[in-house]
Amino acid sequence: MIDDWLENNNPNTRRAVTEGLRIWTNKPYFKENPKEAILRLSMLKEDKSEYVRKSLGNAIRDISKKYPTLIKEELKTWKLKNKKIIQVYKLANKFIQEEK
Repeated sequence: MIDDWLENNNPNTRRAVTEGLRIWTNKPYFKENPKEAILRLSMLKEDKSEYVRKSLGNAIRDISKKYPTLIKEELKTWKLKNKKIIQVYKLANKFIQEEK
């Protein structure tokens, strides 16, 4: 169901799921499988909606507080040649950069 929502044409739906996944990492399934939430969120890194991309970057940034290693691993796989991905990367990577 979550994957269907992430593919929805309405950016408000995709953003709502992004916000939900941020919160759901405290719920049993995603707490035990945080990488599932991170992988699903990462699907939106090239979203056509800037609104969704900003929400995504903020969600990943917040998740990085609990799971910094998983976020670092995911961000290393991103190809930073696309302006959309770079925008999300900068938001998502904020706390990780501050650790250095």
